[in-house]
Amino acid sequence: MSFNTFLRHLREGCKNVFRNGWMSIASITSIVVSLFVLGVFILLVVNVNQLADEVDSQVEIKVYLNLDVNEQMRGKIHTEIGLMPEVSKITFISKEQGLKEFSESLGEDGKALLEGFDKDHNPLPDTLSVEVIEATTVAHVADKITALNKDHPENPIMKVKYGEGAVEKLFKITRAVRNIGFIFVIGLGIMSMFLISNTIRVTILARRREIGIMKLVGATNYFIRWPFFIEGALIGGIGSLTTVGLLIFGYDQLVKAFSGDITLGIVLLPLSDVWLYLSALLLAIGILIGIWGSTVSIRKFLKV
Repeated sequence: MSFNTFLRHLREGCKNVFRNGWMSIASITSIVVSLFVLGVFILLVVNVNQLADEVDSQVEIKVYLNLDVNEQMRGKIHTEIGLMPEVSKITFISKEQGLKEFSESLGEDGKALLEGFDKDHNPLPDTLSVEVIEATTVAHVADKITALNKDHPENPIMKVKYGEGAVEKLFKITRAVRNIGFIFVIGLGIMSMFLISNTIRVTILARRREIGIMKLVGATNYFIRWPFFIEGALIGGIGSLTTVGLLIFGYDQLVKAFSGDITLGIVLLPLSDVWLYLSALLLAIGILIGIWGSTVSIRKFLKV
């Protein structure tokens, strides 16, 4: 195809968008409504997944050492745990720090309960707080840490806790949230595709006589298709850009509203983390569905 021919198709495609008036508006509106619903759900799923990741990242293992463990043995246990490939971070919590944090957690009313406990009279053990790279490996890592007692006759580890039972339920919930979100996004995407393509098909159906005349005067299928391809891409692009603008504006307002009210406890991903991904995805979907709808709809009218 020559450059002049391409310019002709481009010009005709642009004219058709405006020439068909209300039909083009109906197609664009269909795209905006469909992609808006899809975009809202994508933002919801992205934020829910982020929340699930944060919950997973807070899963940690508490390693309580025996009261008679000396500093050398404590350092050895710390090193052995740190050498485990699944471990990302270890934080040492001394018995003094543990008593202080426990006292603060009880508040003013609970201070009387700890009266008499101090540096020299502290029933709490030294603790190692262990974070893992993959939250799902927490049970396996806890077992490995417990097994370290077998290598030391002193049995320096008193207890290992990671929320057994509750953690497994948590992983099931977060996994279900991700899977359900993915299925819903795919389902909404397919529904949007058929809704938009059917609207475009109605637009082209109204011009079947024009297509038939072009075929009768000798126009090739290739020559007839191109303006419709461009028209579909333009309709899809306009609808997508409109949707992206509405979503970005609305999401930005939501982020500002929730960030200003800490009592709700809801923290949304910042707009800068989602707008580029969301814009590219919706723009690509809109344009591709516009072209696909035009292609499928015009095919049967070319069989003259």
